[in-house]
Amino acid sequence: MLGNFSYCNPTKLYFGEDSLSNLREELPKYGKNVMLVYGGGSIKRSGIYDQVVKLLDEGGKNIFEDPGVMPNPTVEKLYEGCRIARENQVDLILAVGGGSVCDYAKAVSVSAHCEEDPWEKYYLRMEDVDNRIIPVGCVLTMVGTGSEMNGGAVITNHKTKLKIGHVFGENVFPKFSILNPAFTFTLPRYQMIAGFYDIMSHILEQYFSGEDDNTSDYIMEGLLKSLIHSARIAAEHPTDYEARSNIMWIATWALNTLVAKGKTTDWMVHMIGQSIGAYTDATHGMTLSAVSMAYYRFIMPYGLAKFRRFAVNVWDVNPEGQSDEAVAEEGLVRMERYMRELGLVMDIRELGVTEEMLDGIAAGTFAMDGGYRAPDHDEIVEILKASMA
Repeated sequence: MLGNFSYCNPTKLYFGEDSLSNLREELPKYGKNVMLVYGGGSIKRSGIYDQVVKLLDEGGKNIFEDPGVMPNPTVEKLYEGCRIARENQVDLILAVGGGSVCDYAKAVSVSAHCEEDPWEKYYLRMEDVDNRIIPVGCVLTMVGTGSEMNGGAVITNHKTKLKIGHVFGENVFPKFSILNPAFTFTLPRYQMIAGFYDIMSHILEQYFSGEDDNTSDYIMEGLLKSLIHSARIAAEHPTDYEARSNIMWIATWALNTLVAKGKTTDWMVHMIGQSIGAYTDATHGMTLSAVSMAYYRFIMPYGLAKFRRFAVNVWDVNPEGQSDEAVAEEGLVRMERYMRELGLVMDIRELGVTEEMLDGIAAGTFAMDGGYRAPDHDEIVEILKASMA
């Protein structure tokens, strides 16, 4: 491994079917005022809401609800959450939901006591936090983002057609996260499959960078093989606990900062996908799947050795008698076949993208230079066009 780095992850995880009971252990560490953040009401239909509220009541907490967090949390919703947190002197934000809910909770945690416009400070100027941070805890009901064990918080501004993620430091990481795989069983199939690809994309964004013999790459290959295997099972049997528990654990390790160590990382698929999301409000994982194949075929010649390795070590391509280019391409062919098997979106038009949007989407895509080749504006437009094929 090349380079120097430090590593710390302060989030405490509780994993398994009985994990929610550990909320009793965590709640006494915080003050009486708890802001309960959740989405569109699925946690009420599933009964998770009642379980959480019961534990909060038992702990003597004052509950201030902030429901209605959308799949792509908006800056307007962020301002609303900040108001609720300030007016009620919130001591803990408890996010119950998927990655968007957890992201939103972290955004509110750093923004509620910010004396400036948090969108300007944290999402446009990308400044560090220098004000009071409200602690966050998570009860996860959907896997994919890894938000339960990292400092990421993505917010969408529809007015400016920008969807931006700020990866905050360890002081913003959730203090604890509760991961019960059974809580993910009732998720609609489309959202479940999108989450599976979000996990895969997180790993690939970090894997396709660097040329050294890096331990992180070996870890990621193992995570990918486990994900491919378990996602196939879960797609056929959504309530298979073993498969869903494996996927939940993979999702956490895919983006809790561990496998990024010693890596430059790419993230261009996410940058393009997020820009699409700003225009269409499409499901995040599907924005990633729809542009991935075009992007990876674009950068493959510049990172050929890694793409060959990916084909052999992840997709079991036999390299004997084949050129490196042929082996690498066969790996992408097998990946694409797998994506179609799961039912992922492979054409950005299915997400509402039109030809007229392409230039704006490219303009709203933040260029990252950690991968094998950073595309310019015109090349991003070509990648988008190829994603319409």
